[in-house]
Amino acid sequence: MSSTTATILIVDDEKNALASVSQGLKLEGYTSLTASSGEEAVEVCASEAVDLVLLDIIMPGGMNGIETLTKLRQAQPDLNVVMMSAQKEIGTAVKAMELGARNYLEKPKTVSEILLAVSPYLELSRLSRENEVLKSQIGDKDEMIGAGGTTQQLRSQIGQVASSDLSVLITGENGTGKQLVADGIHQQSQRNRKPFISLNCAALPDELIESELFGHERGAFTGAAHQRRGKFELADGGTLFLDEIGDMSLKAQAKVLRVLEYGEIQRLGGSQTLHVDVRVIAATNKDLEKEIGDGTFRQDLYYRLNVVPIYVPPLRNRQDDLPQLVQYFVLRFHRDNARSTKTIDPSAIRVMQSYDWPGNIRELKNIVERLLIMVPRDVITANDVTAVLPVTREVVAQIDSMSINLQPQSNSSLQKMVDEAEKNLVLQALEDNRWNVKQTAEQLKIERSNFYKKLAKYNIKRPDDEPYSE
Repeated sequence: MSSTTATILIVDDEKNALASVSQGLKLEGYTSLTASSGEEAVEVCASEAVDLVLLDIIMPGGMNGIETLTKLRQAQPDLNVVMMSAQKEIGTAVKAMELGARNYLEKPKTVSEILLAVSPYLELSRLSRENEVLKSQIGDKDEMIGAGGTTQQLRSQIGQVASSDLSVLITGENGTGKQLVADGIHQQSQRNRKPFISLNCAALPDELIESELFGHERGAFTGAAHQRRGKFELADGGTLFLDEIGDMSLKAQAKVLRVLEYGEIQRLGGSQTLHVDVRVIAATNKDLEKEIGDGTFRQDLYYRLNVVPIYVPPLRNRQDDLPQLVQYFVLRFHRDNARSTKTIDPSAIRVMQSYDWPGNIRELKNIVERLLIMVPRDVITANDVTAVLPVTREVVAQIDSMSINLQPQSNSSLQKMVDEAEKNLVLQALEDNRWNVKQTAEQLKIERSNFYKKLAKYNIKRPDDEPYSE
């Protein structure tokens, strides 16, 4: 955490110790608050935004450290509290950790030693605050998350193709987010007020896929008791996303080709020709050129679909997006399941980045949710991740040797990651609000003066070099 933004509360009944630590923290650039009793500490935390509390255990009269810890955690379950005591009491330390204290330090400690010990929790606090910005970006469905160069390039492709009505073929492994790309194209197109209809071609047997695509009349086949509109009719004026089109039968492929060429369909069992205006986006995890050679996919349909090809890379090739993806899935899980907030330690994320993720983003989401459910503590560590991922001992040892949580360079790396994520969110919000500073600052809940500072910090300028609108 940047020393210019972190606020630390020191709670100690010894006035000299209180003044000494407070002054030392201020010299290091931190905002320092003080309290000489547990009752006063509870009041301060209720009225001030505190990132971390240094709490003395033994305080005569009123609430002692353990009682104060209990009160603070009840009011703010995510508050970082580090206990301090001049007496080494193992039982008290264990109880404090069970009640949610992050750490237990023995006095006396220099300010440098204190900062070295608490730096991981200050970083976690910063990530928690950055998550508040991400929350404003989370809607009712998944989004394309990531600030890495590969993801930015993918977003650029989506923007470029969205303005046209050209057919798009999205390729990539399972679980990479091909449907998110298709949905992004639709949402940025002029068809975004019309339906976005999707069909997984691999999930249906051959005898049903034509009925799903084109609909059927009553009595068209056994069990067809009513007329039914197909996906092409439902998507009229909008977009039809055909996922895993490589699994579609040759007979159905021929009918899809006719729709692309003439914009006409017929329901099964019917004779009436219906005209539809549908943009088709297809996706597959197969090599369609190989499927053409094997005689299982029509070459003419391939050329009609592959007007604009978009490749979605696997997660192992975009590991720089992983920290932001993890934060996103944590927020979504907490919001959807109303559970107490948990944090994933930066060292745990490093372990995740050492894994190849054969199941891609879908697998990452499942692992994050499993950790949030199964780990009983507020902070998920590297050891928790290694218990559910097949990471080699050599990799874990290498990560441990880096002392990620305590080394200053890890702070720099994390700072760079968070800054990049924040810059991306600011840019996206500006574009969504047509570069209107007032609306964007209100959306992100940032004072306008601070928002201008962020624009200067990240050297963000309008593409047309025009002044910002108010």
